[in-house]
Amino acid sequence: MTSRFLSPRALVAFCCLALAPLVSAAQSMPATSFKFQFGATKAAPGYTLVPTTAVYSREAGYGFEPGTAVTAVTRDTGDALQRGAVTATGILTFSVKVPEGNYRVTVTLGDPTAASTVTVKAEARRLMVEHLSTAAGQFATRTFMVNIRSPRISTGGEVILDSREMNLETHEAISRGWDDKLTLAFSDTHPAVAAIEIKKVDDVTTLFILGDSTVTDQGGGGGSWGQMAPRWFKPEVVVANHAESGETLKGFLKERRWEKVLDSLKAGDYVLIEFGTNDSKSTGPQNMYPNQDFAETFAPANTTYKELLKRFASDVQKKGGFPIIASPSARRQDNLSGPGTLSAYAIAAMEVAKEIGVPGIDLNYMGRQINTALGDEAPKQFGDQTHHVDYGAYLQSKCIVLGMKQNNLPIAKFIVDDFGAFDPTHPQPTPSTFLVPADPRPAGGGGRGARAGGPGGAPGAAVDGKK
Repeated sequence: MTSRFLSPRALVAFCCLALAPLVSAAQSMPATSFKFQFGATKAAPGYTLVPTTAVYSREAGYGFEPGTAVTAVTRDTGDALQRGAVTATGILTFSVKVPEGNYRVTVTLGDPTAASTVTVKAEARRLMVEHLSTAAGQFATRTFMVNIRSPRISTGGEVILDSREMNLETHEAISRGWDDKLTLAFSDTHPAVAAIEIKKVDDVTTLFILGDSTVTDQGGGGGSWGQMAPRWFKPEVVVANHAESGETLKGFLKERRWEKVLDSLKAGDYVLIEFGTNDSKSTGPQNMYPNQDFAETFAPANTTYKELLKRFASDVQKKGGFPIIASPSARRQDNLSGPGTLSAYAIAAMEVAKEIGVPGIDLNYMGRQINTALGDEAPKQFGDQTHHVDYGAYLQSKCIVLGMKQNNLPIAKFIVDDFGAFDPTHPQPTPSTFLVPADPRPAGGGGRGARAGGPGGAPGAAVDGKK
């Protein structure tokens, strides 16, 4: 008679076989929680000590980006996380390989032996911490949220990226906004970082941003309000900037960018929509997609443009989200002496918001107020006729946050305490008191969508087909 019971040895073998797939799956799951320490001779419990020679590689999964010149500073006393730091004379850039999602990042900043001033940006120059100063031996911690995304769409396929975002031959992401890393850049007069903690979270409110080159994450030498927006929110909110240079409402649909946003959107999230600059173009080559013409994406202000804004807002509401419509950014020559070069689209955007009962932020009007108030210094906001440098982008981001407060949106309770009051007719900071350090321009001018001109606002080459 055959026994119904397994021998102890057979039972162990059976359990190992049964658990093997689960163990293998667990081992293959990417890490989503990290604790890194820098400069110390010994890591604090639970932290990984990162040597100055640790250059990022996919195999290691973390490290300093190539070209980062790092110096370690060490002391033998004090808190476990304050016994060392790394500094750099330029920008100190550190990356960690992570899957798509939202990440809460806590940085410990300071130098154990010298005064430090540091500004922190994430991914493609998204402002997180502004000009934080500490005395020698003093440390400060700051926590913020970073959105990491991939082109993949859960229902199949992916976003059709342009050559500013992806190498079209190798299909590898060249934009930090679409790669598989979380990248942090520490800069300013003396950047110093002692520790970084990163943890994936799923319950944070997301502010999705849609738009064109006036909104997208720009390279060095230029800026957008979308890049500056994270600076103004507490860690209960993450900003997911899906804007891209050259974009239009029709283009967002055609390239599956809108599908990607809806795929990620959950009930309670916000979607801020700002288009018009490129939707207004009825002819000429689409410089983001050389095989296209703007005739394909032209949307007349009072018909197609309004209809598409209503469609986007309706799609958001169907998923339990909250749409916000912003009018297109004012250009360099626009002020209160006239209606502005994009007035038809600015009026149409605000009319749509009123007609369908959603919040509207008249960014165009506030931009014209700023231009008028700054007078002769107004050009210092711009790199060309349309696009801002960091200073102008900073002011534009304050307009967006002001608009949220004026609309009494629930998300406004998560605005940082030091936002203070802002008045577009008396804009602060001034060009001379603006503290965010400039980043070097990428080699070759940063590719399509790059900014021309410098902080002084000298006119440059046409960007997004408009000079």
